[in-house]
This record gives sequence, C-alpha cells and structure tokens, in this order.
Amino acid sequence: MLIAALGFAIMGALVKVGATKFSSAELVFYRSIFGLIGIYAYIFAKKLPLKTPVMVKQMSRALIGLASLALFFYAIAHLPLATAITLNYTSALFLAILMPLMLHEKPKKILYGTVLLGFIGIVLLLKPHFSSQQMLAGSLGLLSGIGAALAYVHVKQLGKLNEPDWRTVYYFTLVSTIGSGAWMLVSQLFGLQGFVTLTWHDIPMLLSLGASATIAQLAMTRAYRTGSTLIVASLAYTTVIFATVFGVIFWQESLSLSEYLAIGLIIISGIISANTTNNASQTTK
Repeated sequence: MLIAALGFAIMGALVKVGATKFSSAELVFYRSIFGLIGIYAYIFAKKLPLKTPVMVKQMSRALIGLASLALFFYAIAHLPLATAITLNYTSALFLAILMPLMLHEKPKKILYGTVLLGFIGIVLLLKPHFSSQQMLAGSLGLLSGIGAALAYVHVKQLGKLNEPDWRTVYYFTLVSTIGSGAWMLVSQLFGLQGFVTLTWHDIPMLLSLGASATIAQLAMTRAYRTGSTLIVASLAYTTVIFATVFGVIFWQESLSLSEYLAIGLIIISGIISANTTNNASQTTK
C-alpha cells in the first residue's frame, strides 16, 4: 500500500501539472488509456488469459470505480482541492462500516481507532471547507468516498475469488478508458469542452501519468487482496503525506506547525496498524 500511495501521489502531482492545459475528462482518459496499453502489453507478452469466470463482479468493480473517479473529479472542479481530497478519503471510514456487512470481517477495535486517527490527521492537514452554495459538489464528493469504499470491497471480494491483480486492473482501465472517452465525446458534442491538441512535449507527462496510476492500481489491488482491509485503508492515508512533500519540493509550499502535527498523526496511525499486524502474526506463530 505504501508503493500504491507513492504512485497515487506522483499521479496527483502530474494531474496538477496537466490541469493547466487539459480538462478533467481528458486527464482521466489519458490516465486510463496509457495505463490500458501498458497492462495489455504485459498481458500479451506473458500470454495471460483475459477470460474470467466472474465477469459481472469485474464489471461492477470497474463501473463503481469509474463513477467514483468521475465524482471525485467533479468535486475537484467545484470545491477547494483540499476539501475534495478529504471527502474522497472518507472511503476508509465507509470501509470500516461496510466490512462487517459485505466482507464478514471483524477487525480488532484498535484498527477502527487508527482509521479515525488517520482521518483526523487528513482534516488537520488539508483544512477542508465549503460554503452553502457548494453543497451539491460536497455531496457528490462524499459519494466519491462511498464509491471508492465499495470499489475496494469489490477488490477484496475478487481476491477471495482468486482473481489476479493484473486482470482486475485491466478491466478497470478498459472501462475507464471507454467511459472517459464517452465523457470527452459528449463534452465536445454539447460544446462543454473542446479537445486540446497533443504535442510531443505532452507525451512524457501523460505516459508518466498512466504508468504511475497503473503501478499504483496494481499495488493497491494486491494490498487489498492479500492484506487486512482496515490496515491497508489506514496506510492509504500516506498518499497525502507524499503529495504534501511533493508540494514542498516542486511548488515551494510551506508547512505550518499544525500541518506537521497532522502528518505525525497519519504516521502514528500507520505505525499502530503495522504493529497490530506484526503482533497478530507473532501470536499465530
């Protein structure tokens, strides 16, 4: 999950760079299609089978993931960035609620505390806020968090059905490419957003965007498939730490004392989660 967090932070930094030129629909499309090309090249080279006995579950996971991503981008477009990210990261809290209902897992109570502690750190770090005029965007941003939680539940269920990580990521990037492509086409037809012509200078950034997103998706899928759901969710908060560090390095953003405290809370949350896993393993041995 730490590899996934770093990958998603790199992706976020590249989205920040690309957003100065491309629309949200275009960024989702390029993020998806370059990832699709990469994962399909791997599948083709290894001669891996794409046929799956759980196609309905794969399509359900992909569609929920795409819907969550679209809602997240809408929230980013209509809310302060920190607010949109915080609302999306409620996914870990919703996961804690969904686990007993959909995964039939009963984690240790301390893990619920670490998820809540990490989320408090997110709120302190990002300082979300929105006005009454932004209630619709705020509601959709919250829905993106619920959608992300449902997508992660699907990933866990697919893992229990022995679906390999690469196949799950393949179908997600395939559906995301088709869905975002349709989004771009509708925007063009209704005059909402025109296409931006690509130049050779854009290719490295877009390739890196697709690569970082795909590697992060593979790592995240493996983490949720093989690890404790709430521990993985707690470690996912480190994405915000990596993104904050990138902001300091590349955009000379400064941190206040409260922001350092918030980062500390997120790190403590991850450490407690990791120690809970180690203690459980030692007890088993």
